[in-house]
Amino acid sequence: MTNKHLKLHIGNAEAAAHSTLIHLADEKFVQRLWDRDTTLWKPDADHRKTIGHRLGWLTAPSGMRKQLPHITTFVNEVRQAGFTDAILLGMGGSSLAPEVFGASFGPQAGYLRLHVLDSSNPDVITETLKRSTLEKSLFIVSSKSGATTETLSLFRVFEAQLRRQGVAQPNQQFIAITDPGTPLERLAMKQVFRYVFSNPADIGGRYSALSYFGLVPAALLGINLGLLLDRAENLSQRCGPKVAPALNPGVYLGTLLAVLARRGRDKLTLLLSPSLASLGAWIEQLVAESTGKEGVGILPIGDESLGRTQDYGNDRVFVAITLAADTPALGPHQLRSLVASKHPVISWTLADHYDLGAEFFRWEIATATAGAILGVNPFDEPNVTESKDTTHALLNPLTADNRQSSPQPVAQREGVGLYTTRIPGDLPLGFEDTLDQFLATIQPGDYLALLAYLHPRHEKALNKIRLLLRNRLRIATTLGFGPRYLHSTGQFHKGGANRGVFIQIITKSYTDVDIPQAPYSFGQLYKAQALGDFQVLQRRQRRVLRIHLEDDKASRLTALHHHLQDALERL
Repeated sequence: MTNKHLKLHIGNAEAAAHSTLIHLADEKFVQRLWDRDTTLWKPDADHRKTIGHRLGWLTAPSGMRKQLPHITTFVNEVRQAGFTDAILLGMGGSSLAPEVFGASFGPQAGYLRLHVLDSSNPDVITETLKRSTLEKSLFIVSSKSGATTETLSLFRVFEAQLRRQGVAQPNQQFIAITDPGTPLERLAMKQVFRYVFSNPADIGGRYSALSYFGLVPAALLGINLGLLLDRAENLSQRCGPKVAPALNPGVYLGTLLAVLARRGRDKLTLLLSPSLASLGAWIEQLVAESTGKEGVGILPIGDESLGRTQDYGNDRVFVAITLAADTPALGPHQLRSLVASKHPVISWTLADHYDLGAEFFRWEIATATAGAILGVNPFDEPNVTESKDTTHALLNPLTADNRQSSPQPVAQREGVGLYTTRIPGDLPLGFEDTLDQFLATIQPGDYLALLAYLHPRHEKALNKIRLLLRNRLRIATTLGFGPRYLHSTGQFHKGGANRGVFIQIITKSYTDVDIPQAPYSFGQLYKAQALGDFQVLQRRQRRVLRIHLEDDKASRLTALHHHLQDALERL
């Protein structure tokens, strides 16, 4: 099976993929996609109504071109005003595409440096508050719904900080990107923000890379939006309504991923050239949140170091994306080894970073296609609100000056406490038995998610734990920092197949940050988000272990690594 744009090694899935592509052609899938035929995904009226309001991304590359003159005017005015940095306050779909642009391109000469703040961790927020360039920073308050708790809370904190620093007109350092008529748009108008970008309401958050949510931060970096949209439009035409599924780059990719997922290869392992590394988190949110529902889905595995072929189970499909001038995502020897072990491998090459415009569109089409084949609505996120609602319930008592009640550990050792689901009447287990019993539940085809409510500086140590677990258990692993993952893979954790095994890692060692006009602090919000997600995973009967570190020292994670290593040797 061949496609001139992709290099394929999909083994015995070829016949099923070929058959599915013929079926899509017979069903006129591509034409119906561009006609916005909502019955491609669901037949019932409620789903069709939701889907109908989420298909604006199809024409975003051409539609946003009309907005380039006023984006350019805005950016020139900001540069002339002396701003040197842009700090984006946003979560999930509002932050991930800008992060890709910032990490891949970096600031061009004479343009702004971009910093993305997508956390409620008080230490991370405090570090940003202490930046020496706040008075020369433009704050991008970015939220599709205009009601994202973290985003609005961050706005209040930084607006208050600028006032404390004596800035005469602090709100002139803020712009908003949101849908028309949202609470954020009303706030921005009332507070007289410097600028408000009203995004088309029919573009969902995770499909918004080529809308204002992605393009305004990109423009502030000095990226040539015309060239970026040229690449996106070129790919859009190659995915157009008259292009057969087998020749359509987006539909073809989505078909392969869905067919492989239905055959048990549902762990989409992303291998990327170093300068494309940040693209993995964007793909992770798009694919996981779009397909992970109704007990099915495709789980992207990003930023996982390539291991030996024997480290992988039979649930993997590898997608390797190489940047022409960068280190190859997958070397010839590694490719031969994976193919020899009968792992499906799909690969292609980008000419330069501006091909990211095309890449965003490719993956959006692919995800919409995969959703249709899997029988899910790829434009909703029905389980995301569970953790949000539980978080708000935990925060409500704080209005009466009460404290959140925390569960008690079932076992402790050397500053490491373990929390898990206990059946009433069961005798308590010791530390080693609790770890052993939890790890013993893991089976081939499962995945293990590390959910870290810690400072990102611990990423290296957490990845060491992640690889230990992958290599010993031969299962896919993910690493997500809370609350960021709640806006990404959180939907998959609750809505996808019950094959997830979750280790949540928390600590109470942080400097708290008050939120003006709120009855709780960021420390309390952060704690409630962690506890709320733990409780929801328990209610969903997911296998979840909560690990509390006595403090934020690196030695605690080293000790945890040793405890897990010992437990794995006892299995």
